[in-house]
Amino acid sequence: MKAMWMKKGVTAAAIAIVLLQLAACGEGDSGAGDGSSAQVSASEDESGEGSSAAESSFGEDAEESGSSAEEATEEAEGEGQWVNPYTMPDSLESQEDIVNARNYIWEEYLNEVRNDETRAAEVKNHAMDFGEVTMKYGLAVMGNPDESGYYPLYIALHGGGQSDTPELNDSQWMDMISYYKRDVVNGIYVNPRAVRDTYNCHSNEESYPLYDRLIENMIAFYNVDPNRVYLTGFSAGGDFHIMSNMADRFAAVNMSAGHPDNLELWNLYNMPLLMQVGELDDAYGRNVAYAQCDLMLKERQEAMGGGYEHETYIHQGQGHNFIDNGVQDQKVIEDIAGWLETGESSAIEVDANAVRYLCQHVRDPLPERVVWDLSQRADQRQTESFYWLQADIRCKDGMVVASYDRETNSINVEQCSIPGKLTFLLNNDMLDLFKPVTVNTPDGNSTEITVTPDIDLLQKTTEERGDYNYQFAAEITVDFKDMVQTEE
Repeated sequence: MKAMWMKKGVTAAAIAIVLLQLAACGEGDSGAGDGSSAQVSASEDESGEGSSAAESSFGEDAEESGSSAEEATEEAEGEGQWVNPYTMPDSLESQEDIVNARNYIWEEYLNEVRNDETRAAEVKNHAMDFGEVTMKYGLAVMGNPDESGYYPLYIALHGGGQSDTPELNDSQWMDMISYYKRDVVNGIYVNPRAVRDTYNCHSNEESYPLYDRLIENMIAFYNVDPNRVYLTGFSAGGDFHIMSNMADRFAAVNMSAGHPDNLELWNLYNMPLLMQVGELDDAYGRNVAYAQCDLMLKERQEAMGGGYEHETYIHQGQGHNFIDNGVQDQKVIEDIAGWLETGESSAIEVDANAVRYLCQHVRDPLPERVVWDLSQRADQRQTESFYWLQADIRCKDGMVVASYDRETNSINVEQCSIPGKLTFLLNNDMLDLFKPVTVNTPDGNSTEITVTPDIDLLQKTTEERGDYNYQFAAEITVDFKDMVQTEE
């Protein structure tokens, strides 16, 4: 699929301004919103300082850098031509060659992205275009990067939803400037504005390539750790479609008072989830839907022998608005199955702080076992892969359960109901690419395959995902169209 990114002219001075803003970006104030989509923390200061937070997130950075855009331009021009610190091997003959090639290609990719006029404009303007829509976002840099120089990324989605005018979602967007940010000790905090004022305001089809683009830009321009990308949202921002379609992007997700929409959630096998809802929030059956999701994920855990790590907090006696930030202890229903069956509402106290739940998790980008429900693919999303599995972007049917084993250098397909080809993307962090790889399929067949590490594939997969972890040097494709399928 051809990319639909809008091109905008950017001068060298504009690029320098971007670099200047990155250096100058500070924490800013953390004012409160009006609480219409989410109850503000009980400890939040109500002094009316929220306007300064809005200005620092959406306009100029709060702190002055002490230098001008012209000085930044002169400094950049004086540094001379960029030189890749790594050397590209002529061919991939060893594990060391693959590592060197990955590092070289990754540095080339970062340099290209950081000098791309369109991407520089997106970062400078806090806005990205795709097709007919624009995704705007606020951004704050909180604290300092970790010892390796990287930040976690928190993507916070506002409430609102269906509206004939933009005012509702605009006001909710402004609330989200500070709502979860106050709990971020260090990290990049980004709050996107929904691309349309619809019920599914955050999961319009054009939203998905924009989320990918946002994450890739944050990795390239803000040194975000792709293994610590977190998603959180309240009300309309708690849209389960996003995490289901993009589970391989997130280290963990919090969805508060949102839209379960009867999704099967198979794709969450490797992605921790915190679900929160008010006990009395019966609009659209939210409270019951969250309880049912909890039980379903527990059934998934049992059926799959693990995975589907999750917590479900049904806030005792609370309606649509409850506290999932700021203060620590909240009363939640102790026995969800009992509450669902009989209404038993005895409670326990838990730390319901969404950010504190999220930040304890780190993504495994190459999990040894993957469950992929291809019916959960966004039409406009441009990637064909999910973790280390790949299928034609037009394929939106079937499910795959597959794993790899380092000791036996094998891939084991437990289940595959895709009516076509499935590709296994491989790199040196998974298997030994210089030994035969055994592929075991559900029909009982085992095939030894010799792969050839390929520089072009490394380049292609780097550009597709913009994530060092998803650089792949070899691939194996199996056609499952006429293969005997295992029973579900």
